Amino acid sequence: MFGRGLNQGTQTQLNFIPEQHTDFIFSAIGEELGFVGCVAVLICFWLICFRLVIIAQNAKDNFGSLLAIGVLSMIVFQVLVNIGMTIGLAPITGIPLPWLSYGRSALITNFVAIGLVESVHNFRQRLRF
Repeated sequence: MFGRGLNQGTQTQLNFIPEQHTDFIFSAIGEELGFVGCVAVLICFWLICFRLVIIAQNAKDNFGSLLAIGVLSMIVFQVLVNIGMTIGLAPITGIPLPWLSYGRSALITNFVAIGLVESVHNFRQRLRF
């Protein structure tokens, strides 16, 4: 339920999992932090996606809304493919888990995408009283 503890996993410490810092980071999280850690990671991704949906609904124009939905779909696709390949439901493709895997260009791309969506959020129409 709670895993083996940080740096106590047998599969990750003995290098039975290939590329555990990039493609298979979710399996390392699952072994060391257990079900609770995996659910916590999924809840964090759900909260990010929920925020993106709220920003898309409150955007000032269609471009901002479509930008937020595009970033949402990019993140959902990366999360679903990475977790699917980690648990064996999808083929191994090399798509990193956003903000957790060691993909430098993917990390920068995800941060820039979130920055653009937050810019859409900053320039929304505000209610005047």
